[in-house]
Amino acid sequence: MLLASFFFAVMGAFAKLTSDSMSSLEVVFFRNVFGVALVGFAVIRKPMKHVGGRPFLLFFRGFMGFVALLAFFYNIAHISLGDAMTFSKTSPIFTAIFAWLFLQEKLPKIGWLAILIGFVGIVFITQPSGLMFSKTDLLGIFSGIGAALAYTSVRELKKYYDTRAIVLSFMTVGTVGPLLLLLISPYVEAPELDFMLGAFVMPSGIVWFYVAGMGLFATFAQLYMTKAYGESQAGIVGAVSYTNIVFSIGVGLLLGDALPDFITLFGIILIIISGILVVKK
Repeated sequence: MLLASFFFAVMGAFAKLTSDSMSSLEVVFFRNVFGVALVGFAVIRKPMKHVGGRPFLLFFRGFMGFVALLAFFYNIAHISLGDAMTFSKTSPIFTAIFAWLFLQEKLPKIGWLAILIGFVGIVFITQPSGLMFSKTDLLGIFSGIGAALAYTSVRELKKYYDTRAIVLSFMTVGTVGPLLLLLISPYVEAPELDFMLGAFVMPSGIVWFYVAGMGLFATFAQLYMTKAYGESQAGIVGAVSYTNIVFSIGVGLLLGDALPDFITLFGIILIIISGILVVKK
């Protein structure tokens, strides 16, 4: 999990470098097209066997994962890498809430306390002026909520589908979705929707290296994370996954990000504490 967390941070660094040359929408496309090829090859070698029967829920998982990724990569391009990763790591907090709401999973007092701590952490990171949040704050929070809805649906989908089908649903929507949005973008005048619109720019020179690095490290990160959860208790692995924030802050500094101020750092620490309490339970 330590390796996976480090690889996710490096993936974020390549995504940030790639974002200098193309829209976050196109970055999402290249992030997923590698995965589709890899998982597709695995399915050809060993066909999937499952019951099926929940196509709409399968699409919902893919769609929510895709829109959460759009928000996440937009933030990587516009705020520090550490802050963008911290927002995405709020997903266990929201997953606990959605599992309680939709799957009737019990949430003990320590779970509610963890959620409260997490929300306080979000307030410290966003530092809203009155009740006003910035665009990147709102997208950051949404990246956590969207990922949480996707993860919650996986809990149900695992009863019906091969794991690769669930992963493929996310990566396929994450590949086709950007292509459709890239096609309609020239006909839409909405600057506030720039996180989901953009013109296609063919990578050239060093950008191809960044794109390949992003896809490669994302794949390795996914591989090691999956292996970690298969080898040990989910609570322990989930807690270790929060080192991703520390790695991301470090890698971000190398890219020129500023150190988090005291208030933001305190918020990050609260979210880490909250997430660890939730995943351990």
